Amino acid sequence: MRSSPRKKVSTDRLFYKIGEISNIAEIESHVLRYWESEFSFLKPRKNKTGQRVYTRKDLEIVLQIKNLLYKEKYTIAGVKKKFGSSSLKKNAVSMKTIHEVKKKLKDILDTINGTEINHKPQRVTKAAKTKTTKTKTAKTKEKENESQMHLL
Repeated sequence: MRSSPRKKVSTDRLFYKIGEISNIAEIESHVLRYWESEFSFLKPRKNKTGQRVYTRKDLEIVLQIKNLLYKEKYTIAGVKKKFGSSSLKKNAVSMKTIHEVKKKLKDILDTINGTEINHKPQRVTKAAKTKTTKTKTAKTKEKENESQMHLL
């Protein structure tokens, strides 16, 4: 089997075609297509013409798979297990974080609304509103009288 000379492909791009990923990872494109069928977490998008378009994240996954299979001698099942367990841990941590943040936000909202946690909000009675309005009106009249006194 003759190996074709590999072209140097820039790794600082946003998107790559399957041939470019093949060159960077130094594996054949049919191997990439096989890995796509085996690993559910490796799903590159397809463009309008149906060509696979890989992202930088996809490239990193391909390189990780290659390392696990060829250097660390994992089996396909072993790679699936390794990626599956690490994604479950990430999701579990993020769900815990989400619940903590949600609780803190509820506490903040309760504080803003002037209520204690787990208590009903206090209602302002009509009498209290009327008293407040009368007080404001009286203060306004006092200020007007003072300003008139200064004018005289």
